[in-house]
Amino acid sequence: MSTLFTSLLLISVMISAQVKTTSYTVHRIHSSITLTGKGDDALWKSAPLLSDFSYPWENGIPPSTRFKALHDDDWLYCLFEVEDSRIHVLTDKNEKWEVASSDRVEIFFRTDQRLTPYYCLEIDPTGRVLDYEATFHRKFNIAWSWPVKQLVIKTAAIKDGYVVEIAISKASLQQLGILNGSSIEAGLYRAECTQAEDPQAHMRWISWIKPDSPTPDFHIASSFGILSLSE
Repeated sequence: MSTLFTSLLLISVMISAQVKTTSYTVHRIHSSITLTGKGDDALWKSAPLLSDFSYPWENGIPPSTRFKALHDDDWLYCLFEVEDSRIHVLTDKNEKWEVASSDRVEIFFRTDQRLTPYYCLEIDPTGRVLDYEATFHRKFNIAWSWPVKQLVIKTAAIKDGYVVEIAISKASLQQLGILNGSSIEAGLYRAECTQAEDPQAHMRWISWIKPDSPTPDFHIASSFGILSLSE
């Protein structure tokens, strides 16, 4: 085998490894889901369960995080079921930014691999949402909000945890350049808060995909996977 051929083969393998992504199939439904915050609509039973969440930057097995998603003609529906024996929510001034010092689930959407821009939804157990636009690296526009009436959030407390249900209009996903054909590039995360005093909140980070970073950071391209919408 020639040296040139070997080099080309190695480059091909490296490129394949770089573009490898993790995906979750979002099944299509033919009627809308009723959001109660409890995830109790019967249609959720048809959604594949994603429970492969881990601590990317520490050892041990995290408390359970379960995710499901479905879509219809107009909406993308997401469900998080979170195991948490001690929920922390900061409500000093009840401001949007206090979500960042609370227990929460997070879903990020990107328009391209350069993260120019990307959009973030961080939702605490009470249903408050920290929504913002960002560009790489960690340049946040906190004043930005998701398009009006295009986002519905319901939450509920359950024994040893909480549930978050989300409905996001496909119109807004298309408007923001997130929905491309049947593919959405998204990151799924959770912040497990162990102390909520702002600004000294202590977090343990949980993620669907292990980002390529030695220190905690979800705001990089390698933390994203694909939500693949089926027909």
